Amino acid sequence: MADAETRLARVALTLLAEPGTRAVHRLVARHGPRTALALALSGEIPDDATRDAVRARLGAGDPRPAAEAALATAARLGARLVVPEDDEWPTGLDALEHVELSVADRRVDRELAPPLCLWVRGEWPLVDAFDRSVAIVGSRAATAYGEHVATDLAYGLAEREWSVVSGGAFGIDAAAHRGALAAGGLTIAVLACGIERAYPVANTALFDRIAETGLLVTEWPPGADPLRPRFLIRNRVIAAATRGTVLVEAAARSGATQTVRRAIAMGRPALVVPGPVTSAMSVGCHEILRQHESARLVANVAHVLEEVGRIGADLAPPAQGPQRPRDQLDDQATFLLESLPRRGVVTPDAAAIRAGIDIRTALRKLTLLETLGFVMRRDGGYALTPPSRRPAEDEPP
Repeated sequence: MADAETRLARVALTLLAEPGTRAVHRLVARHGPRTALALALSGEIPDDATRDAVRARLGAGDPRPAAEAALATAARLGARLVVPEDDEWPTGLDALEHVELSVADRRVDRELAPPLCLWVRGEWPLVDAFDRSVAIVGSRAATAYGEHVATDLAYGLAEREWSVVSGGAFGIDAAAHRGALAAGGLTIAVLACGIERAYPVANTALFDRIAETGLLVTEWPPGADPLRPRFLIRNRVIAAATRGTVLVEAAARSGATQTVRRAIAMGRPALVVPGPVTSAMSVGCHEILRQHESARLVANVAHVLEEVGRIGADLAPPAQGPQRPRDQLDDQATFLLESLPRRGVVTPDAAAIRAGIDIRTALRKLTLLETLGFVMRRDGGYALTPPSRRPAEDEPP
């Protein structure tokens, strides 16, 4: 459990540099939060870009009073600060310390360090909530197909006591949260702004429901604005804290595909729901499947659980069509049935000759076919059962 000064230092550092900044994370790892803050305040940061950014933010004054105010505001809101020194810290986030993307042209693709702290609203301990969790992400401009799939997956996962994690946005995110809530399960919204900010505003009621039964989580202190780059920064937390990430719908340029690429870089299951090849909202999904051999196509809850669940305990059954009456027939019975004339009556001897099997076998198979309703005895022989009386869903012979 961290002391008050350590908590204050971590919050102050978050005010000086955006979450994920590697140079700040290295200072904290090497010297501890309080010494790292002192070094940052004195300009002793090895990385030039980070040092300049910290210097610019120091123009607003000492961050420690602002950090104290943020902690007080969180307490009034019923929120809490969780730091890596706490028992409830989700250890999956530690994987961010070493993750590197193959293509990192932008700053947001390079600055992938673990969070310094997390602001939390909700009763669940973070470590328990994220222990069995799956992220479901996708497009804000989702189609009816995408929203249906996201809701169905989230509902099924929640029914099986898995937490559903997403970003609280319109479209796929909201559908995933609502699906989990409908099942009475736990859902977690990872925000890109202050814990008290409902963004988008239209999802205010949804956020309140999530806070009542699940968790709202963010790296930014109360009052922080939902700036566009912060959504991309936030995505690494969704990928790292969960057992796997499911991409339901995504356009060619989508922040959701960015979340999946981070999961792939960490060796986490990257699961993709395919869509119509004519849909612009599935282009990103199909590109992930084309470009990454480790990405797996999933179509239902069983597929997801096979990838993220316990080895050997959550295998998805092979895809099968509906069970039909003919499935109970072996090769000889099937061939005998197909050999019978479409009209009229045939004797067992004639049926055996037509099917090319011996009479004893023919008699046994005819008895089976009669029991199952495929044939009927008539005039000393056998005839096909009329179509109206054949077994349900039987294909005409």
